[in-house]
Amino acid sequence: MKLSGKTVLVTGAGRGIGKGCALELARDGATVIVNDRPASPDLAGTVEEIRRGGGTVYGVESDVFSRRGCEDLLAVALKLCGRVDALVSNPAFGVRSPFLEYDPHDFERVLQGTLTSGFHMSQLVARHMVERGGGGNLIFISSVQAEMPLAHSVAYGAAKAGLNHLAQTLAVELAEHRINVNTIEPGWTDTPGEHEAFSEEAIAEEGRKLPWGRLGTPADIGRAAVFLASSDADYITGAILPVDGGFRLKHCRALELTQPIEPRLRD
Repeated sequence: MKLSGKTVLVTGAGRGIGKGCALELARDGATVIVNDRPASPDLAGTVEEIRRGGGTVYGVESDVFSRRGCEDLLAVALKLCGRVDALVSNPAFGVRSPFLEYDPHDFERVLQGTLTSGFHMSQLVARHMVERGGGGNLIFISSVQAEMPLAHSVAYGAAKAGLNHLAQTLAVELAEHRINVNTIEPGWTDTPGEHEAFSEEAIAEEGRKLPWGRLGTPADIGRAAVFLASSDADYITGAILPVDGGFRLKHCRALELTQPIEPRLRD
């Protein structure tokens, strides 16, 4: 129970990676405030699952894609729990489309939902942490797409790359306040959104191609969040942690070579 006595706010926790983080944080003893958009069909399920497991949880609907929504969420969180010790910032919005056909409005929405919302929520929570003293943890959920230029993901990749840079800049500025700022980069993760975008056969086949032989799970990401929110990670800040089962490395293996390559010396 590494997180006993800590209160952690998780945005975008109705399903998928956010839910996986909330479940794992609660299992390790944290009081968890879970957030999803207004009229979310999923938030109540996350709250109920945590409570069935014996965890302490509060569900708060709020639109963190806006500054006002972030302000409202933090105000409710502080009213409920009095403090926030860690933030897992997980809002995201993605639209896949070829660059030449990409809708400019969608591009702006992706940056707003993925990057700008992360700025708003983290700034508000960091101000609270500085005011009360005692440090804290800011954890951003990014993506390996921040470093991999995948086709049809121009806005999402740009937003996640910006999120990585945002987090590392915050790590520099907030170190004097003993606020750790780190980023998790999931690879291809088995979430409800992926099942809406791809067939079951495609997901199974792509999972087998990965070095670990499967897609990631929300729990895989959640366990990394537990580590970064705990005192075990006290000396870690400004880190970008891939949790991807080797997704970035899958084309680096020599599986299709029929014979070894002889090393050659150059003059």
